[in-house]
Amino acid sequence: MRIIRHIPDRVLFNTIFVTVNILMASTRFSLSRSVHPILKCPPFSSSTRFAPKALLKSYPCPLWPSSFSFCLQTLHHSTSPYLSSSSSSPSFSSCSSFSPPSMASSFTVDDSIGSNPLLQDFDFPPFDIVEAKHVRPGIRALLKKLESGLDELEKTVEPSWPKLVEPLEKIVDRLTVVWGMVNHLKAVKDSAELRAAIEEVQPEKVKFQLRLGQSKPIYNAFKAIKESPDWQSLSEARKRIVDAQIKEAVLNGVSLEDDKREQFNKIQQELERLSHKFSENVLDATKKFEKLITDNKEIDGLPATALGLAAQTAVSTGHENATAENGPWMITLDAPSFISVMQHARNRALREEVYRAYITRASSGDLDNTPIINQILKLRLEKAKLLNYNNYAEVSMATKMATVDKAEELLEKIRSASWDAAVQDVEDLKSYSKSQGASEADSLSHWDISFWSERLRESKYDINEEELRPYFSFSKVMDGLFNLAKILFGIDIEPADGLAPVWNKDVRFYCVKDSSGSPIAYFYFDPYSRPSEKREGAWMDEVVSRSRVLSRNGTTARLPVAHMVCNQTPPVGDKPSLMTFREVETIFHEFGHALQHMLTKQDEGLVAGIRGVEWDAVELPSQFMENWCYHRDTLMSIAKHYQTGESLPEEVYLKLLTARTFRAGSLSLRQIRFASLDLELHTKYIPDGPESVYDVDQRVSRKTQVIPPLPEDRFLCGFNHIFAGGYAAGYYSYKWAEVLSADAFSAFEDAGLEDSKAVKETGHKFRETVLALGGGKAPLEVFVEFRGREPSPEALLRHNGLLPVIQVAIIHHVYVLLVIVLKRKEKENTTHLGLNSCGVVL
Repeated sequence: MRIIRHIPDRVLFNTIFVTVNILMASTRFSLSRSVHPILKCPPFSSSTRFAPKALLKSYPCPLWPSSFSFCLQTLHHSTSPYLSSSSSSPSFSSCSSFSPPSMASSFTVDDSIGSNPLLQDFDFPPFDIVEAKHVRPGIRALLKKLESGLDELEKTVEPSWPKLVEPLEKIVDRLTVVWGMVNHLKAVKDSAELRAAIEEVQPEKVKFQLRLGQSKPIYNAFKAIKESPDWQSLSEARKRIVDAQIKEAVLNGVSLEDDKREQFNKIQQELERLSHKFSENVLDATKKFEKLITDNKEIDGLPATALGLAAQTAVSTGHENATAENGPWMITLDAPSFISVMQHARNRALREEVYRAYITRASSGDLDNTPIINQILKLRLEKAKLLNYNNYAEVSMATKMATVDKAEELLEKIRSASWDAAVQDVEDLKSYSKSQGASEADSLSHWDISFWSERLRESKYDINEEELRPYFSFSKVMDGLFNLAKILFGIDIEPADGLAPVWNKDVRFYCVKDSSGSPIAYFYFDPYSRPSEKREGAWMDEVVSRSRVLSRNGTTARLPVAHMVCNQTPPVGDKPSLMTFREVETIFHEFGHALQHMLTKQDEGLVAGIRGVEWDAVELPSQFMENWCYHRDTLMSIAKHYQTGESLPEEVYLKLLTARTFRAGSLSLRQIRFASLDLELHTKYIPDGPESVYDVDQRVSRKTQVIPPLPEDRFLCGFNHIFAGGYAAGYYSYKWAEVLSADAFSAFEDAGLEDSKAVKETGHKFRETVLALGGGKAPLEVFVEFRGREPSPEALLRHNGLLPVIQVAIIHHVYVLLVIVLKRKEKENTTHLGLNSCGVVL
């Protein structure tokens, strides 16, 4: 998924408590964290969890603030060299052994629409030439072909792999790739025309998905496989595919009677529409706020980087003579701008204005998400009832590792253990601000927390995050990250710009090679913020997955391709992109997701890479990678001054390490608020009942926030994770996966982080288990295979420096109960081993 990414307690590099609070909660769904503004991830519509193949599309990441090419003669208007005919593929220098995702073998294209780039056989998606005008005819032609393919499959289906699963995978994959291409462009290159085109064909796409997901012949064939004498001889991966397909079919309404199925399908269509509208409103509301400042006294305290970005934004909006020194400066709600104001602006009135604008985004006028939230929750409950569940959370948990009760129990234990520390955090801020003569010291408000937290951190640890930026230039960070991947996993990552078409000039393309020099995967990276057209947050998504069935040459599996998207500070003037430490962590996080997709050795396409991994385990690789940001050798390899080449001073590294647990209690509670509110809305909340969703938020916040939210707080209207992403009744997954990821990293600590041989051996084992096995094996079994035992929360608690020994025992007891639940689910002969419940279908 991720995922936007959540700021887990580990990232506790506080600077932005409130800032982060808000940002985090509103991000899209790829994955998230606690000190970083909320990330957003490629939108997973609420309806996708019932699609036939809930293939994880994106990982929202709550990390910080907050997803082919031509040569065809028929394509006269393109000069792109990346489209290929089915008979040949382009030669790409050292990466030419790529096994491209051919789309021609199973589906032919009518001559009348042969020039549509969405319908071509390509090696890499033609992101550079796909336009809104291609969407309507392209998707409709595609759906027509897929309908024919499904008709044929239903007529000829047999309970065997060649006659059932292989043709099904081809249908699923074709729609996954093409619709994913269009949906991705909407996330990174949004336009009114593209929105309108997608909105028009989306119901037709959902209708096909529902038909596929509710196919009785396919459902019965999968049941026949499970009931056959050959069941025990199937590989574990194939068994999980069968179990998942049966479970997903039930969740798609295959067992419903005609009238109830019709009602179910109407709900699905509406949920898909509402989900897209929700995310569009958040994007439009974010873009709508612009504050032009001409008096430099109003922006006192903002660092040079923020001033440069504000002036650059002003230039882009028509103020041609704007400069960082003299202005004017444009302040927006885009993460880099918003966070800078909240952390550094001495102008308290400015902080308040920007804060209030942020927490009320998409909550009024034509962009008001309130009625959309109410309708989504109402429809989800109706859907759950149709499927004979008590609430939507139970539906969500049907394909996850946990249960509702155990998730709530874990959250409560962490909440109670974090409360006193969070209270002390606020007292520390009051004392410090008072010592600095702040008039607001005795009554700190939300727009004061980030500002005074940053001042206290600077004072306590002598660390100024803005002064660290010169040590984290984009190129150095990427070089260090790739070197770490080589050490741990034995892979080489090389620039391959020009090999595949891209959607923006800043997008980079890379080739991943194994130790023999053979390409094994590719990925795109879109690093910089573009508030006029790009969704907030950070996420990873698949472009194509590894697959034996979809091999172009029939012998070697098709190689996986991924994309990573961030919204970090862009280059300003003649300076390269100089990153904050949080932005560094975000890249490491998203790269962890990409690694699981790219380094899979699973050839069964329906459970390769991130596909088929239970949602509560999907954050393990991403959060695991974040830990390396605090590893001395790794950090020193990336922290080089962009002008002098000087390494980060040793004493600064030690201060960063010490500051890792700064305001741990507050940051932990933030995540608990989001997760608890998510579960409350999807278990006990009654739509159109006596409480509004905002009443529920206020009630939950009284137990999870030392400083309650303002009465007018409408952060829910920007909470993409649960209303337009894949985290509905699943936000708890960030805390769940933190236990797994911290424990996984502790294996390297146990082996000896200074022992290069031991690190390589442990890294190899991590690659061969967590990264290689994908969804082909139950996540608990994968973890045990890597770690040699079941997971323990002790490493997480130790890394955070938060909980006393007695509380460690309590948390451990809770987690043991959770493990028992997992084992029960895995042993049941039902179909609870489903694919990612929130993954994008097809």
